[in-house]
Amino acid sequence: MKNSAQLINWNGTTCVKLNAGGYEALIAYEIGANVIRLRDNNKGMEFFRYNDNNDADTIRQSAEVWGLPTLYLPNRFADGILKTSDNVYHLPVNEKAPYNNHIHGFIHKRVHEVVEYNADDNCAWLKTRYVYDENDEFFQFLPVPFVAEYTFTLSASGLEQDIKFTNTSGNKVLPMSLASHTTINAPFVDGGSESDIRLTVPIGKKCELNERCLPTEKLNSLTMWDLEYKSGNKCPVLQVCDNDMYFGEYADLDHEKFHGIIAEDISSGKKLCYEVSEEYKFWIIWNDRGFNHYFCPEPMTAMIDAPNLSLPADVTGYREVKPGETFTAHQRFFSK
Repeated sequence: MKNSAQLINWNGTTCVKLNAGGYEALIAYEIGANVIRLRDNNKGMEFFRYNDNNDADTIRQSAEVWGLPTLYLPNRFADGILKTSDNVYHLPVNEKAPYNNHIHGFIHKRVHEVVEYNADDNCAWLKTRYVYDENDEFFQFLPVPFVAEYTFTLSASGLEQDIKFTNTSGNKVLPMSLASHTTINAPFVDGGSESDIRLTVPIGKKCELNERCLPTEKLNSLTMWDLEYKSGNKCPVLQVCDNDMYFGEYADLDHEKFHGIIAEDISSGKKLCYEVSEEYKFWIIWNDRGFNHYFCPEPMTAMIDAPNLSLPADVTGYREVKPGETFTAHQRFFSK
């Protein structure tokens, strides 16, 4: 099949559909440039949580738990407070008691602009952009303008996403913590069984969280539960995985260092591989109580509540983008 990139109407919203290398991807640029579907047609694998009967409103109402949503600012900020080196911002508290946090930011719900979509003999691609300025309702809480640019490239190597955030403020630092709330379908192999899924997550120390799901700043050694991730023996569904947060390390894939996670269907031997760039220093594993047919291995560039912690930035992963500078990150999904 010839590689292609085309605008389509998907249940009432306009999306870009990419086909290349035996994969197809459906990207809803009007819903945060969410990859609402990624499929390997040759191997019969459905990567992300997807439903043919969904419409755009269904996804918008819970945009964190469908497809591949990119989050800025991700996860939780205690009482909505975000401290940078040059300011203190008060974000809306949108997670109710007993948590009382700001959670997940805003960019995954915004309408992004299509810059370009096309295909050639090697791949198909889409470039999107979101300009954040005083026209965004969130700007009253975080008045630091930036431009977010995403490039999605589909080929025989899978789906790649390149992310760029450029600080356009002129005089303020841009707090940078980025994550993907990646929703993996369970089962992800056509005709497979959820009980046959095994997840490998290369992890270091565990970040202890309190009852508000905020770091206590205590870094714990791994228990038997945690070591199941590291050994590849963890079934990430049919049991509760609730905000297990770890420092990321390296796995082994085909005898090479691999910075990412691997989900395997042990019945068929098919593997779903999720590789992330070095900027992603942490993994959080969450599965919505375990019985809703998906699980989320979430890569984060920084800890939960990172700018507010007393731990040093080289531990928390928190960074700041200076005016005129750009932060970049990369991730890739492929099957084996």
